[in-house]
Amino acid sequence: MSTDNNSDAKAAYWSENIRLILTLLAIWFVVSFGFGILLVDVLNQFNLFGYKLGFWFAQQGSIYCFVVLIFYYTKKMAALDRKYGVEEE
Repeated sequence: MSTDNNSDAKAAYWSENIRLILTLLAIWFVVSFGFGILLVDVLNQFNLFGYKLGFWFAQQGSIYCFVVLIFYYTKKMAALDRKYGVEEE
């Protein structure tokens, strides 16, 4: 019976992990491709630090977003590891 519980815990852990990864990839896609390419003309009507917003997202915003997503993923995975008892010492 403990094997079933262990198997269920592993499945739940990977399910949450994959859901987190897919969510963060979707956010990154929207910011980099959506804001930097598809919506660039709409966003260029606004300025950020003296630059057109669409240009800023294409050149720097998507990189900043990616770095923030990395730190967020690290924090959420540490919490997920603690939740399932698989954290590293």
